[in-house]
Amino acid sequence: MTNRSPEAWLERGTFIEVPEGRVFAVELGGSGDGAATPVLVLHGFPTSSWDFVDVATRVAEKRRVVLFDFLGFGYSDKPTDHGYSLFEQADVAETVARAFGITRAHVWAHDMGTSVATELCARRERGLLHFAMESLVLLNGSVHIEMASLTVGQRLLLSPVAELFAKVSTRRVFAAQMRRIWGGAAVAEDLDAMWMLLARNGGTRNLPAIMKYVHERTRFRRRWIGALERLTVPALIAWGKKDPVCALAIAKQLAKEIPSSELTIWNDLGHYPQVEAPDLVADTVLRFWTERGDS
Repeated sequence: MTNRSPEAWLERGTFIEVPEGRVFAVELGGSGDGAATPVLVLHGFPTSSWDFVDVATRVAEKRRVVLFDFLGFGYSDKPTDHGYSLFEQADVAETVARAFGITRAHVWAHDMGTSVATELCARRERGLLHFAMESLVLLNGSVHIEMASLTVGQRLLLSPVAELFAKVSTRRVFAAQMRRIWGGAAVAEDLDAMWMLLARNGGTRNLPAIMKYVHERTRFRRRWIGALERLTVPALIAWGKKDPVCALAIAKQLAKEIPSSELTIWNDLGHYPQVEAPDLVADTVLRFWTERGDS
């Protein structure tokens, strides 16, 4: 079994320079010289690319996978007094893709990453995306923020006591929040890894600034939802039904408004399908790409 510790994940990666600092990135599955289209993974809030350690390792047996930590997350730099806009995170995604020579990719996103993916779709529609997006895979994310039910912690991070809450956040508080959004029993080892990567280098202090991306989902709704409504590549909406934050209604709405999309529902999974059932998720995405002629 592959060593899935955060320390081993760090050893598998490299750092890429962006204007605001260094971004941690991992490439799995070789040089990408084969016929199969590579995959660009966009993780969610408040965790990191480590969320995909198991599922990406499985997928990398068939194709090249590139993952990275957004600015402010995981092993990437966590600048203070920073805006952490979704637009900037989309710039980071493009910088990472360029650094790895990606000219075409399947975009695979979760949680906050789904909103970054919609910005990439908007750039694609305008001819501004530097790589060809071959397909879009969205896992549990509040793209339709009006349908979401934010956790207590998320609401506090958007409140006047946000900075105080961030200062007193602990592994225990974090684990309690995460257990509420799991489909089954969360594994302590996974929660420890997620917390370590979140808290390293003072990461909790930036949570109030990062959490403001939720407001961008409302402000730029028509730009992003409009891009989905006019998307011309295949899309897979794959959802853990037991997610109390990103309601199943969001998945159904996305499947309704995105042309050439299909909806997969995992009845027993919650907000983190790729952590809860990595083999099932890997099989699902690989089938989706293969059935569209990209094996």
